[in-house]
This record gives sequence, C-alpha cells and structure tokens, in this order.
Amino acid sequence: MHAELIIAKFVTMVLGFLIAYQAYRGYRRNHSQPLLYVAIGFVFVSFGAVIEGILFDVIGLPLSDAAAIATGIVAVGMLTILYALYGGSKEMGG
Repeated sequence: MHAELIIAKFVTMVLGFLIAYQAYRGYRRNHSQPLLYVAIGFVFVSFGAVIEGILFDVIGLPLSDAAAIATGIVAVGMLTILYALYGGSKEMGG
C-alpha cells in the first residue's frame, strides 16, 4: 500500500475515533442514549475506513472480499448513527 494512502486512512480513522470519543463524552455527561449510538456508529465507520487495506494487504483476502467486508462494517456504523438520529430515544429531538 502507498504511504500516502496509509496516512490518509490513518487520519480518517483518528478523526472518526475522536468524533466517537466526543459523542461518548456527551453520552456520559448528559445520559443521552442517542449519543451513545452515535459514538458506536462512528467507531464502526472509522474501523471500516481502514479494515479494507488490512484485509487485502496483511491478511491476503481478494480485494472484492475485503471491500465487501469494509463496506458492510461502514454500513453497520451508518445504520447505528441513523438509528440514533431517527429511531432511538427521542432525547435529541427526533
């Protein structure tokens, strides 16, 4: 994998984890269940952003399989965030 791509994916992962951490802090401070789901969702999205390269380069999965797994993980994260915004507790005004 190219160094630029590794750096970009690492930055994306760190930013996502920072957002997840801030959402988790908000959950702890306000006892807001939706913020917990936002935090969990961003962990999945952030992990999904980097797992494709790991599965392909390190584990040796075919690129199509690695991409399918990564996309599935990101989709779970987005569904979790969507649940926080529309489906869960009505604490956030949804």
